[in-house]
Amino acid sequence: MANRMILNETAWFGRGAVDALTDEVTRRGYHKALIVTDKTLVQCGVVDKVTSRMDAAGLAWEIYAGVIPNPTISVVQEGLKVFTQSGADYLIAIGGGSPQDTCKAIGIISNNPEFADVRSLEGLSPTRKPSVPIMAIPTTAGTAAEVTINYVITDEEKRRKFVCVDPHDIPQAAFIDADMMDGMPPALKAATGVDALTHAIEGYITRAAW
Repeated sequence: MANRMILNETAWFGRGAVDALTDEVTRRGYHKALIVTDKTLVQCGVVDKVTSRMDAAGLAWEIYAGVIPNPTISVVQEGLKVFTQSGADYLIAIGGGSPQDTCKAIGIISNNPEFADVRSLEGLSPTRKPSVPIMAIPTTAGTAAEVTINYVITDEEKRRKFVCVDPHDIPQAAFIDADMMDGMPPALKAATGVDALTHAIEGYITRAAW
């Protein structure tokens, strides 16, 4: 039986990978980004590593820093509103799994407004249009959300998480840059390392991992 593999159009890997962001954006003809991230990454200067490069290249951007760990439906809805009002035509996800997942949900709903109820995306999502273009910049090394078609959202009312699986949500480009991860606390490095190891083991022991 054949296995289907869905990959990013482009993935930059290694120290300095983020340097390629501005060329990727320019080559693709995008005009303004909404950066989806969290307040901590803004405050500690991680996001500035990206925005300073964009400023130097004359690229427009705006920030939505309302992401929280285990992002909720209301966070997605707020981010979607900011994206709509910003006039942006693409998204940049900066962070670990939570900003990446929030960004995917925003991008999918923006181009598939019939799924405005985030809960309707649970499981294998039946969307018809690709997400708004996403440039993904991870700041942890565990979730692999920047190169996968899955995202997880929390339903705060029902106190449950749900998984969305959608080939339309994979980022157009990913920039896996160790320079963006150097500031991770030791505990977070360990946790994300175990996360990555667990996914690798999963690939060996279950066919469902495909």
